[in-house]
Amino acid sequence: MNSPLLTPELAGQLGRLDLVARLVVEGFLLGLHKSPYHGFSAEFAEYRQYIPGEPVANMDWRAFAKSDRHYLKVFTEETNLRATILVDCSASMDFRGEPRRPDKKRYAAYLAAALSYLLLRQNDAVGLITFDQAPLASVPARSLRRQFFQVLKVLDDLPPGTGTDLGAVLHQVAERVPRRGLVILLSDLMDDPARIVDGLKHFRHRGHEVIVFQILDPREIDLDYRGEVEFESLEEPGLRVRLEPAHVREAYRERFEAWRAHVRRECRRQRVDLVEITTDTPFARGLGAYLRKRRRLY
Repeated sequence: MNSPLLTPELAGQLGRLDLVARLVVEGFLLGLHKSPYHGFSAEFAEYRQYIPGEPVANMDWRAFAKSDRHYLKVFTEETNLRATILVDCSASMDFRGEPRRPDKKRYAAYLAAALSYLLLRQNDAVGLITFDQAPLASVPARSLRRQFFQVLKVLDDLPPGTGTDLGAVLHQVAERVPRRGLVILLSDLMDDPARIVDGLKHFRHRGHEVIVFQILDPREIDLDYRGEVEFESLEEPGLRVRLEPAHVREAYRERFEAWRAHVRRECRRQRVDLVEITTDTPFARGLGAYLRKRRRLY
């Protein structure tokens, strides 16, 4: 579901994470009203007689046609979910291919804020861990209303970040998350795929469900630059390469796609949901992927 309600570009102009999260989620839920996901946060329990003046959203018109009486469907809330969101703050997440788009880290912050708001709106528990080469800030998972502001406080002040050691971090975090639940990883996954998959396997071994949002900038995928360009490593300061992208574009794309295909295969093997997303993609796609994952858990 790619709702144009709030694009990454507009989110960047708004700036405030709380406002962006509310606009994204409320617009997303509005779009679900007539979709197959309607009623996703509850399951049917029983009927009760309609009292005049009540909302008719859950009126069973089929029962009315048969009995000439008005009945409402009563729903029970699903078992609460416990989710931990992991946000990659390593230096590679600072990349931005075009000034009008947010960098990968800011996009991750917007998506994490929207997911947190949606989780808490469903009375689920949400926690947050940020990391680069090691875990940084941590917010334990809770379902309290004020939890949203605790999460925003961390997301509003993400550090510049240094290098990446994603595999080691995943192992450390897997030992720190005490109860089985849903782990949501927001990262560009730019590290050794074998070590990343080994870390994800650790979560699966401990009984967690895992969904990974691989966040990339479109320019990282297509290398669509014109003329001679100087590239500088974000994680190895001082390492620079000057070249004509047109001369290496085809080979680059082949190697980049081979890397992505390897990550896809390994995630499927570990039964980890992988969502490939770019920083020009409306946030509703991320919420829709989370929603599909949640529906499969019950």
